[in-house]
Amino acid sequence: MAHPKRRQSKTRRDKRRTHDKAVVPQIAKDPVTGENHLYHRAHWHEGKLYYRGQVLVDTTEQAS
Repeated sequence: MAHPKRRQSKTRRDKRRTHDKAVVPQIAKDPVTGENHLYHRAHWHEGKLYYRGQVLVDTTEQAS
């Protein structure tokens, strides 16, 4: 099994770990419905699938 010859410094360790962090998801507000949703994601509201303020899928028409 391989073992390191020298101990890695704290600086090198921390440089490697700079990208390992928790990020808060960005929330957008739909201009039509006022619903909060994740950026670049479609979301359901009252039986309709919205993306960028437009209806993509309307399940209320199919039900009647």
